[in-house]
Amino acid sequence: MAKQKKELKEKSIEVTLWDAANKLRGSVEPSEYKHVVLSLIFLKFASDKFEEHREKLIAEGKEKYIEMPDFYNMNNVFFLEETSRWNYLIKNSKQNNIALLIDTALHTIEKNNKALKGALPDNYFSRLGLDITKLASLLDTINEIDTTKDPKQDVVGKVYEYFLSKFALAEGKGKGEFYTPKSIVNLIAEMIEPYKGIIYDPACGSGGMFVQSIKFIEAHHGNKKEVSIYGQEYTNTTYKLAKMNLAIRGISGNLGEKAANTFLDDQHKDLKADFIMANPPFNQKDWRGEKELLDDSRWRGYGIPPKSNANYGWILNMVSKLSENGVAGFILANGALSGGGEEYKIRRKLIENNLVEAILVLPRNLFYTTDISVTLWIVNKNKKSQQKKVGDAMRNYRNREQEILFMDLRQMGEPFEKKYTQFSDADIVKVASTYHQWQTKQIENIPEFCYSASFDEVAKKDFSLVPSKYIEFVNRDENINFDEKMHTLQNEFAELLKAEEQSKADLLNVFKELGYAIK
Repeated sequence: MAKQKKELKEKSIEVTLWDAANKLRGSVEPSEYKHVVLSLIFLKFASDKFEEHREKLIAEGKEKYIEMPDFYNMNNVFFLEETSRWNYLIKNSKQNNIALLIDTALHTIEKNNKALKGALPDNYFSRLGLDITKLASLLDTINEIDTTKDPKQDVVGKVYEYFLSKFALAEGKGKGEFYTPKSIVNLIAEMIEPYKGIIYDPACGSGGMFVQSIKFIEAHHGNKKEVSIYGQEYTNTTYKLAKMNLAIRGISGNLGEKAANTFLDDQHKDLKADFIMANPPFNQKDWRGEKELLDDSRWRGYGIPPKSNANYGWILNMVSKLSENGVAGFILANGALSGGGEEYKIRRKLIENNLVEAILVLPRNLFYTTDISVTLWIVNKNKKSQQKKVGDAMRNYRNREQEILFMDLRQMGEPFEKKYTQFSDADIVKVASTYHQWQTKQIENIPEFCYSASFDEVAKKDFSLVPSKYIEFVNRDENINFDEKMHTLQNEFAELLKAEEQSKADLLNVFKELGYAIK
């Protein structure tokens, strides 16, 4: 045990826990064992908070109330029955039925605390048939963490965030959609500034947008009690991750009664949000049936998004949820910038209605699930506003009616985890400050970085939102015809293969002439 404590000091808590968690791998897939590990971290956190409050009640002479749930819940502390407490699980960690005891503890906590309804894994530990020795070792490692020692450090929050990112990396392409890399979320928060009001995410994953919104408010000395959280998530296990993520940080949020499809079962039909932050799935196919959602109120005035791709379904869902002065920052695949057909009609109408405020093309390799370059859209229902309250101050806005700011961030970012990219703090400051300066005054168009386009300019480009059609490029040729280039490369490669075959034939003939046949 002393050796384990020393190891915890030498390594960060996050890394030590990750090493311990990795011992469970083998028989358990990463997509499964993240729920195992994060549930145990939650149990330790909930138990530490419970014991801390229990000692406080005793110190205040309220010992007769220490087994009454109301005296915990009123202070945003989860009540735990004896069999759900961490000490009880540690005492029994070497028993053959420890998986069942953990499942029972999670079930009991959820049953006794309404805020956790639908949040915790159900019968996970028993079902997975985990190696008892490895599970006991992981419990011992987690036992060394004092999650309440320094509230300012948010130990459990840091661990949870670290694990979510590591699991997303481990699951890789085609999976890991539950997590949006932190630097992207930070950029959105710094741009739309969600200080006060209702924040909504229609595809909230594990809740990262909400967590970073609260961190943004705290970093700028705002009051997180002045923010209300609303979200929805389709995948049940991810829905649970989000509820746990909010719970361990003391963030109250309405994620709907259940995991549900935002299009087919909207959990917040009448919601009007002041801020929307989202990273919905890219290029979803068959997101609605042939005859489903044809007269949905969310499309009113714009047209029905094509069944073949949900991108504009997500856009119109968010536009319909914005309050009179609402602003949204969301990520989409680049195809949405210039698609034809119904997408063209909807995009044109969005531009004509003065909703599109800024379009930022992002670097490749920011996401763990795909290496493609994607776009950050800023949609603002109040572009014509001359003033906006930011914290306690009023920010003056110039008249930006029907202007759109285009930015190219593809040369930004720093290496992360060897093959990925993330925005540095300096990158985020540069981008956000440029955007806010543009909102308040005329800015200079900077080649290869930004350009402020008028409505007439966008109309002349047939309502394309591709940044490279507006931003000047002096060091890179942005006018390469991709198809033409690929045909050229294809022809060159075919010639090389032909030449190689000819060389082989010539060499064989030489050996043959020398009397050495090669079979």
